[in-house]
Amino acid sequence: MLTQTTTRVLDPGELGAALAILESEPVANAFVTSRVQAAGLDPWRLGGEMWGWYADGRLRSLCYSGANLVPICATPEAVRAFADRARRAGRRCSSIVGPAEATGQLWRLLEPSWGPARDVRPHQPLMVTDQPSPDVRPDPRVRRIRKAELDVIMPACVAMFTEEVGVSPLAGDGGLLYQARVAELVAAGRSFARIDDGKVVFKAEIGAATSHACQIQGVWVAPEYRGHGLSETGMAAVLRYALADVAPVASLYVNDFNTAARASYRRVGFREVGAFMSVLF
Repeated sequence: MLTQTTTRVLDPGELGAALAILESEPVANAFVTSRVQAAGLDPWRLGGEMWGWYADGRLRSLCYSGANLVPICATPEAVRAFADRARRAGRRCSSIVGPAEATGQLWRLLEPSWGPARDVRPHQPLMVTDQPSPDVRPDPRVRRIRKAELDVIMPACVAMFTEEVGVSPLAGDGGLLYQARVAELVAAGRSFARIDDGKVVFKAEIGAATSHACQIQGVWVAPEYRGHGLSETGMAAVLRYALADVAPVASLYVNDFNTAARASYRRVGFREVGAFMSVLF
């Protein structure tokens, strides 16, 4: 008997089925899960559509289509269906990001019509920990950023984004969306920094959080302070907050060519458990 498959946008009533898939891989899916838990499946609130791939009427795989295109628990057949839908719709996202195998297949199918990309990062180790290393003492000066300090943290956030992604987040809309996102993390108590004499010397955020896992992002040390171990002691401090206040497991993903950062994260207690891939436009 042939399996009947279809692909369509999920409706809000399918929230439970979507969460069941998302929560089957709580670490890898933390970013999208956190958005769905907060906003549901309504595209306006979610900031994008959630596509579903169904086999014999049962939801099996997902793909988030918003500012990012993110395959979720996607089988090869589901990836092909998502690629067909994305190709017909045309590129609306600024990146494709997700588990390396599914994202790589998705990009191979989309590259002829969507390429070339500005940058392709095919192997970004996914690192996790549920126990900080006792060998690195958390920096006591790293703390949560207060709402009144938004103007202090913003230049460091812009510098980190520009350095990491290769374009300024202030382009296009003048940075309104990016500033709103930074403000959202500050208000949620998930933005952390060490500030010396009014200057941010280290910062990081907990960008996504669910009851099962959280994802640390935006790790940055001011250039003139690099090479002095601030990334390790700073990350140890953020990790302490994350595991105590947010979720039992913390994760992050890092560029494979950033060997210094990978070594630093390992010393803090992270271990590599998989890989992501990013395609930037």
